[in-house]
Amino acid sequence: MVIKLAWRNLWRNKIRTSTMVCAMVFGLMGVVAMMGFMSGMYGNMIDNAIAWQTSHIQIQSQRYLDDPDINETLINPQPLIEALQRMPQVKAFSTRFLVDGMIASARANRGIRINGIDSLHEAEVTPIVGSITQGSWLPQTGRHPIVVSQKTAERLRLKLGSKVVLTFSNADKDVTGAAFRVAGIFNSPSSSFDEANSYVRRSDLSKLAGVKGIHEIAIVLNESNNMDNHVAKQLAGQLSLLSDSGNRVRDWQQVQPMLATIISQMGASNAVILIIFVSAMGFGIVNVMLMSVFERTRELGMLMAIGMVKGKVFSLIIMESTLLGVTGATIGLLASLMLVTLLGHTGIPLGSMAQGLGAFGVDTTLYPTVSANEYVAVFVTVVLVSILASLYPARQILKQRPVDAMSHKH
Repeated sequence: MVIKLAWRNLWRNKIRTSTMVCAMVFGLMGVVAMMGFMSGMYGNMIDNAIAWQTSHIQIQSQRYLDDPDINETLINPQPLIEALQRMPQVKAFSTRFLVDGMIASARANRGIRINGIDSLHEAEVTPIVGSITQGSWLPQTGRHPIVVSQKTAERLRLKLGSKVVLTFSNADKDVTGAAFRVAGIFNSPSSSFDEANSYVRRSDLSKLAGVKGIHEIAIVLNESNNMDNHVAKQLAGQLSLLSDSGNRVRDWQQVQPMLATIISQMGASNAVILIIFVSAMGFGIVNVMLMSVFERTRELGMLMAIGMVKGKVFSLIIMESTLLGVTGATIGLLASLMLVTLLGHTGIPLGSMAQGLGAFGVDTTLYPTVSANEYVAVFVTVVLVSILASLYPARQILKQRPVDAMSHKH
């Protein structure tokens, strides 16, 4: 009975109630879209960082992490490699020989990280094959091929077949180097990664350096949710038991702590956006309910005079506000769901922002994502604020005596 009466009272003034519901709907669409944009951007940044830079797990010598010397290779990596081949959680892994050196063309030179890799295994760990814009991925045959980024090619004025010279310090701390020919040019989502990395065959680089072994094992897991680090952390613990004590096994949040910080900030940033909206919405509901209560002061006073207890009157006003919140939240979230679904298919082109966000590894087109838990949290928050917003109007009417309320004029 109270619900039916509250619903009828709510729609006595159709224009006022409709205006408030529309404000809630459009506000919620904006809030959810912004939350989806932020979550999509952070998620995309994390996905790209894992795909291109950290993988899910990395294994290096502790001494190499302390001081990246070319001689500090992994200690006894063979048991780890054999174990990784048997583990069902492991999708792929790549062994790398890493050198910091110089790359020079006939026109310019610059510092660069030279990644000596096995081309077949690396293609399974990183999405580089699909990011080749010119030429092909690193061939297994031919003399000294190299794959460079689009940025490096532009700065050194390189094209396919151009000759570059790589120089670095070998195992004896002497400067060594060799000429390589550009076999392919790639373009990743991260401009900072592009500026710093090139790829050659591990056998070529190891021979030039005069060092046998590998510096790093990068591991990708069979998991789709990069926001959850549980599987990577668990497997890293297992690998630590198999690895030599001089090696260190790290999951991706340990490799780049900034990614863990980003995940922790996602909830906080979305909460701030939601709090701003519900605060404004709360004041709007207070205004609507005050107007509704003041217009019906004589009516509510009469109800109290004929025996309706104040608790029932209080429940009636609370129920009206609750129904207003539920109606606005339901319609708003349904509209938001359709909007996010549409943008999830079409994407949001970043336009002029793409270049700036590229430094953080963000794609040029973002796809907003909003989880079911976030929709539930928004709905519950809106309804709770609606209830809280009705407490003041309800208190105002309950403070009056029935005779005073009945004599009220508006």
